[in-house]
Amino acid sequence: MAVTETVRPQPASSVGAWDREADVVVAGFGTAGSAAAAEAAAKGAEVLVLERTSGWESAAGALAGGLIYMGGGTAIQKACGFDDTPEHMFTFLMAAMGPGVDEDRCRVYCEESVDHFDWLVRCGVPFKPSFWEAPAWEPPLDDGLMYSGGENAWPFNELVPPAPRAHVPQMNDKKTGTRGGGWMLMKALTSTALAAGAEVRYDTSVERLVVDGDGSVVGVIARSYGERVALRARKGVVLATGSFTYSDRLLANHTPWLIGRPGSAVEAHDGRSILMAQAVGGDVRHMDAYECALGVDPQLLVRGILVNRQGQRFINEDTYPGRIAHAVLRTQENDAFLVIDEESYEASPEPLRLRMLKLRPKWAAAAPAELEADMGLPGGTLQATISVFNRHAEAGQDPVFHKASKWVRPLTGALGAIDLRGMSNGFTLGGLATTVDSEVRHVDGDPIPGLYAAGRASNGIPAWGYASGTSLGDSTFFGRRAGRAAARSS
Repeated sequence: MAVTETVRPQPASSVGAWDREADVVVAGFGTAGSAAAAEAAAKGAEVLVLERTSGWESAAGALAGGLIYMGGGTAIQKACGFDDTPEHMFTFLMAAMGPGVDEDRCRVYCEESVDHFDWLVRCGVPFKPSFWEAPAWEPPLDDGLMYSGGENAWPFNELVPPAPRAHVPQMNDKKTGTRGGGWMLMKALTSTALAAGAEVRYDTSVERLVVDGDGSVVGVIARSYGERVALRARKGVVLATGSFTYSDRLLANHTPWLIGRPGSAVEAHDGRSILMAQAVGGDVRHMDAYECALGVDPQLLVRGILVNRQGQRFINEDTYPGRIAHAVLRTQENDAFLVIDEESYEASPEPLRLRMLKLRPKWAAAAPAELEADMGLPGGTLQATISVFNRHAEAGQDPVFHKASKWVRPLTGALGAIDLRGMSNGFTLGGLATTVDSEVRHVDGDPIPGLYAAGRASNGIPAWGYASGTSLGDSTFFGRRAGRAAARSS
C-alpha cells in the first residue's frame, strides 16, 4: 500500500459541516463489521456502515471456507458426541495461540463461546450436526464440525481431552474461494445487521479519523465515489477493515516473511485502519505474527513423512497443517519434502488423488538410497530417517515426533518425494491492541475514547500461533462486543 494521503487525524474544529451523523460508524462490512453493526443496531443505536467495495460478497470472510472456532460445549459438539468445557478450550488456546496470547481476551472468548454459537444460530447461520473426522483444511461436504488446530495431535492432546471446535456453516455445492461456508456466514450476518436497521454505504473508504480537543474520536473522513465526506459518530467508530496482508510497506516493516508470497486475503486489506489508529496514539500487538499454509492436502501429509534438506524429519505430520507450514517457513528456511510410498498414495481418497495430479512427486525411486541421491540430499541421511521411522512404525509407534498410531506405518516399496519448497502463502495476524470490549488501547494502556476495532485490523486471539477458524471466530465475537460497547457509550 502506498499511502498517498495523510492518515493523521483531523481536528473536529476544522470539519465545518458534517455530511452525515450516526451513533456508531463502522468501517468495513466483513465478518467483524457486520457483527458490530448487527449488535449495535440491536441495542438501539443508529448505525452507519462504510464499505470500500461494492458489496459484502467481496469480503475476505465471504470468500473463506467458513470455519468458526467455538467450543466449550456447543449444541453441535454435544450432538456429535464430544464433551468440551470452556476451561479445556482456554487451556488449548493458551498453548496453541502463544506465546503472547492476551489471557483476559482469550478467557472471555472461551467462557462466552457457547453463547456466541447460539447467537450465530439466531442470526440464521445453519450448522449440520455431523462430524468430519478425516484430516482436511475444511470439510469437502456439508458437515458442521471438524478438528482444525491440532487438538487431537501431539503435544496438545496431552494437555486436555481433545475436542473439535471448528464449526462450519452448512452449504451444498460449495466452491472454495468463491462461495463456501464463509459466504453463508456473511449472508446471515449482513442480513441481520440490515434487518436491525443498520445503513450501509458501499464504495466508501475511510481515510482519516476525526478527533475532539480531548483526543476522543468523534468521526471519520471518508471518500465516496471520489467525493470527500465528513461523517460524525456520536458514540463511537469501529474499525473492521481487515489485515495489512496487501501492504508492501507494512509487511516490509513488520512481517517480511510474507513478502512475495500469495496473500490469503483480499486486496482491500491494506492496513490503513491500523495506521489511522496509530496516528491517534493507538497501540499494536504482534505485528510480526502471521498464519501460513502449504498447498498440500492434509490427508497426504499424514500418510507420509516430511523431511528437510538434511533428510531429517522435523515435525509430526498429523498436526495442524498451518503449524507445519510455520515450521517449514521459519525453522526449515522454506525447504521441505513429503516422502510417500505407493501404498500411502493409493490409500488417500480418489478425489484427492485426482487433485494431486497437479502436484506430482518430483522424484521417484525403488529404494531410499536412490531417492536420496536423486534429491541431492547428504549421503545416508534420508536412508537413516526412513530406517528409524520404519523400525518404530512396525509397532505403530513414532517416539520421535509422536504421530498418532493410526497414521503410522512403514514406508516400503517404490517411494516418491513431493517438492514443497517455496509453497507457503499466508496472511497477517497482528493489529491494534484492544480491550475485552474491543476498545482500542492508547500506547499508555488506556482506551482511546470513541475508538473500537475488531477482526484482523486488531490482534485477535492468535498471537504466535493459529487454528483455522479463529479469524472468523474472534472477528465475529469481538465485533459484537465492539458494537455493544460503542452503542452504550455516552
